[in-house]
Amino acid sequence: NGTAEEVKKIVTTLNEAEVPSEDVVEVVVSPPFVFLTVVKSLLRSDFHVAAQNCWVRKGGAFTGEISAEMLVNLGIPWVIIGHSERRALLNESNEFVGDKVAYAVSQGVKAIACIGETLEQRESGSTMAVVAAQTKAIAEKVTNWENVVLAYEPVWAIGTGKVATTAQAQEVHCELRKWLNDNVNSEVAASTRILYGGSVNGANCNELAAQPDVDGFLVGGASLKAHKASSLSGCSFTYLKERPVLDDNVVHVQSPEVGEEVRLGEVVVTGPTEFGQAVLELGIGVDDLVGREVDEDPWSSPGCGG
Repeated sequence: NGTAEEVKKIVTTLNEAEVPSEDVVEVVVSPPFVFLTVVKSLLRSDFHVAAQNCWVRKGGAFTGEISAEMLVNLGIPWVIIGHSERRALLNESNEFVGDKVAYAVSQGVKAIACIGETLEQRESGSTMAVVAAQTKAIAEKVTNWENVVLAYEPVWAIGTGKVATTAQAQEVHCELRKWLNDNVNSEVAASTRILYGGSVNGANCNELAAQPDVDGFLVGGASLKAHKASSLSGCSFTYLKERPVLDDNVVHVQSPEVGEEVRLGEVVVTGPTEFGQAVLELGIGVDDLVGREVDEDPWSSPGCGG
């Protein structure tokens, strides 16, 4: 996604963001291949860049593929491997993903390895069997876990607006950590970061981050709205002290300027069109507004859209 101009705008927003130091929060940005060097040249030095994929072995006659050695040559320290879209659309098997993770790490590239179940697999009660098999394929090939991060992304929650409940996310993350403890070792289980990656946005990240085994996020669609999210900063809302029922279950939230109305399911935001669109894209709902203090900026926390 994105044009060169759009990517530069997102980088500008990221460069201006207030975030804790690197020893508290590590920020990795993963643009499409064609924008890797542009982003790397413009991005602040305490943020890092990741590729969205790399080839399974040393470069050669594999037209269109990008090798780990190429990423090293460009100074790209991270790569995302095994994203659900590649597993589904390009038929990347567990074993193939495991090989890719192992090769990238062997070349000095840190890997964000994605795992997760489909809706059918969750409804059949096989979530843990699926993610355990995916993790096993990685564990069979990787000997040094220091440069491996796991990203649990329930496929049914990616780009759908559906989000695993905090209990569901914590349950899987906890079971994954137990699996690592039982099948790798206790040190790897304790030190491996496990990210959550299913429709994460500024409205739900705080609750998810509070879970003891959720170590961070792999953010997809919402990451493209960085410039929209910044428009929320400093806005003054009329916050709701309780959940009212108005106009057939429609709750009205007034923003500083009068403008078009944007219907957000149960919420109608009255104000500038871009403001309303930002709220829509961040997935902010009624429950996120209830009980807020007037003039409080709930999206200004580092990593949560501000």
